[in-house]
Amino acid sequence: MIFYPKSYFKNILEIDMNFIEKNNIKAILLDIDNTMIDTDNNILEGLEDWVEEAKKHGIKFCILSNTNKKKKAEKMSKKLEVPYIYFAKKPFKFGFNRAKKIVQENSENIAVIGDQILTDVLGANRSHMYSILVEPLAEKDIFVTRFNRLIERQILKKYKQK
Repeated sequence: MIFYPKSYFKNILEIDMNFIEKNNIKAILLDIDNTMIDTDNNILEGLEDWVEEAKKHGIKFCILSNTNKKKKAEKMSKKLEVPYIYFAKKPFKFGFNRAKKIVQENSENIAVIGDQILTDVLGANRSHMYSILVEPLAEKDIFVTRFNRLIERQILKKYKQK
């Protein structure tokens, strides 16, 4: 189903290099809010080391975020030393296609890691990329996301039953 992630993890740090290699992933698109940072803008502890380790294995990165705050995306980009796209308008393909051009990989070799089904997973699946859903880092969300989470809970319930 288009709303189901290909894989599900507690957070980014649980995704090891064996998993990445086994699934032929050459590039990773990362969401920002509640995936890499919580609602208080605290970065996931260990994230920088994880990205560095993946880079040593030849993995390319691009931040792909719906945030309309350029400075937020820019700050994460500098911290991780990776390119970024902000105001990506996920789940529409526009941002995913731009990121694909940046990482210069085929869709089937690109993983998208995010905390939302209706933006990250849906957009990745529509773009024929490997969708990885992670649990949100914080329970607090902006209004639109809170509405999405109501729908996502129903989808996750069915996903976990299969």
